[in-house]
Amino acid sequence: MNLTPFRVVLAAAMCCSNLAGPRALAQSGCEACGEPCCQQAFKTVCQTVYEERQVTCYRPVTETVMEQRQVTRRVPVFETEQRERRFTVMRPVQETSMREERYSVQRPVYETVYRDASYNQVRNVTETQVRQERFVVQRPVTETSERVEQYVVQRPVTETVMQAQTRTVMMPVTTNVTQVVDQGGFQDVVSVTPGQTSGPRLRWVGPQQTVDPTTGVVQTIRPGLSWVNTQTPPQQVVQRVYRPNLVAVQVPVTQMCAQQVVEQVPVQVCKMVSEVQCRKVPVQTVRMVSEERVREVPVQVCKQVVERIERQVPVQVCKMVTEERVRQVPVVTCKMVAEERVEPYTVRTCRYVTETQTVEVPVQVCRQEEFVRTFRVPRTVVMRVPVEEGCASCGA
Repeated sequence: MNLTPFRVVLAAAMCCSNLAGPRALAQSGCEACGEPCCQQAFKTVCQTVYEERQVTCYRPVTETVMEQRQVTRRVPVFETEQRERRFTVMRPVQETSMREERYSVQRPVYETVYRDASYNQVRNVTETQVRQERFVVQRPVTETSERVEQYVVQRPVTETVMQAQTRTVMMPVTTNVTQVVDQGGFQDVVSVTPGQTSGPRLRWVGPQQTVDPTTGVVQTIRPGLSWVNTQTPPQQVVQRVYRPNLVAVQVPVTQMCAQQVVEQVPVQVCKMVSEVQCRKVPVQTVRMVSEERVREVPVQVCKQVVERIERQVPVQVCKMVTEERVRQVPVVTCKMVAEERVEPYTVRTCRYVTETQTVEVPVQVCRQEEFVRTFRVPRTVVMRVPVEEGCASCGA
């Protein structure tokens, strides 16, 4: 790995850190006053410059090259030749002769026969019956209830304004006295009544397993009839019982005490005061009550009655009578005659011939290709830049 660019950058950074200390000062004269007291200041500035460098590199390149090779293979060669095949065939020869043939024919003979065509006729008979039909109807029931309705009325109130008049009156004074008050109430108490045991009754008892307390052996009792005592289940009865509850309550007690009262001259003033009054308004509620009714409905029932109808139908019956007849029938006789034949046919023969052939085979060849690569290397350059400052004497 090439470490030269990194060394250049490190050296430039160290140079900048050394030169970035106190500013370099130079003596110069002031253009306004011409005094030599003015000094020119400089500062050090670091700037990065990139230099281009070229490096020769190698990369692998794959090429396809055609290589000649000798290939030996077997090629089929087909040949055709003519051959003869001898075989024997059977040729049919037909001869015709007359033969007497006896055969039977069926001649139809017609007769008239009466056939019983009686049939059953089903006739529908309609009867009217009455059956009961139950149906449910909704009957409206009107109930009248009273509803409390509040309304506001304006009631005239006459007030009397009294003049200033002093007199002694007995005024009620209310004080609280502690009293013990019973605030108990009734509560529902559930009491359980045990069931009654009746006499023994004969009942069927299933198989049971018991343990002998003496030996500890489990015994199985077979099912059968046994005398069993019957006990009714316990009953729960709800009773209302009063339970006292003593509570200390502050009871107001009013006493009459003498007090000086200043009264005013009576002046009658009438004003309207809103007052809420209650009245009962009848309200009718209609509810539907289901009611079952019975009605008689006429129903027509159709019954089928079977009637026998007698009928004789003339039927013409055809009977076949057998007759024997004679006829001359030509008979063709075929016999096979042996005959020898010659048939030429073609035979195709295949044989393999060795053949050498030159072919080109693609081969992958790898080689190193040279190329130039350009990269940029950073370098730090240190420069001095003048700083503009004012004159210490004239302030210019």
